[in-house]
Amino acid sequence: MADVNHTAFRPGTFLLVGIPGLEKFHLWISLPFFSMYIFALLGNLVLLFTIVREQSLHKPMYLFLSALTVADLLLSTTTVPRMLAIFWFRVRDISFGACLAQMFLVHFIFVAESGILVAMAFDRYVAICNPLRYVTLLTHSVIWRIELAAVVRSLCLVFTALFLLLRLSYCRNRVIPHSYCEHMGVARLACTSIKVNAVYGLTGALLSLGIDVVLIAVSYGLILRAVFQLPSAGARRKAMSTCGSHLCIILLFYTLAFFSFFTHRFGGHSIPRHVHILLACLYVVVPPMLNPVIYGVNNKQIRETVMSMLPGMGSRRN
Repeated sequence: MADVNHTAFRPGTFLLVGIPGLEKFHLWISLPFFSMYIFALLGNLVLLFTIVREQSLHKPMYLFLSALTVADLLLSTTTVPRMLAIFWFRVRDISFGACLAQMFLVHFIFVAESGILVAMAFDRYVAICNPLRYVTLLTHSVIWRIELAAVVRSLCLVFTALFLLLRLSYCRNRVIPHSYCEHMGVARLACTSIKVNAVYGLTGALLSLGIDVVLIAVSYGLILRAVFQLPSAGARRKAMSTCGSHLCIILLFYTLAFFSFFTHRFGGHSIPRHVHILLACLYVVVPPMLNPVIYGVNNKQIRETVMSMLPGMGSRRN
């Protein structure tokens, strides 16, 4: 008789553990995550409202920024409320369909956001290295096509991953040692071979996100070369400050994501599981929290627009 633990079926629910090994600290861990989520939510909503409301901000850089803001809102809202439910109320059950939907959204939003970051790097490259052609190159129709291309690419990649999960037969084990559902975490519960899932996940990440990283690096390399050729020291400092802050948030975004991705596949027992899961949780909330600061607060035009919308501030400035 076959072992009951290897009987193939599609489970009605999965159990999300949260952060394995740190269950007794879940309440304390939830406090910074809740604070970061609220900050990300408010910051991105204010930023998005400002860009939509202010006609002078309907420029390529800010249109890409609004797309990044929407992606940040969706990424954090798809994951953090479920984490907090686990940490606070021990609501660990998640239906099979809801788990796959969460997995789809997490990976779809992440890949789309990576494409948006490439578009923003290209936007800065044209603005600094070829300013005379900026308006003619980045028209509204071109911007919409770039954003649509990022969405379509992400859909194609993640729909394939979803199909690969649906074709698997699952065992009686329903426990996912994570705070949210992601591709390989779900695939590892299957009784059948997941080699195709592992190979597709690796090649998909390297071909899409790897290329994105290279394009961003090339764009900022050309930008820095142009910045160092500026005659004014003040202009060089201002450009370096802007590029430096952008590069820091981009580096954080990809470092946390790739660490989580490669640890899940190659980390084995060399990295404690709770460290891996904790960092995987951070990458869905830290970049969304910091983006409004880096791209909004540090931007003089956005900062002045927000201040003018505050009660009393607009009249005081006048």
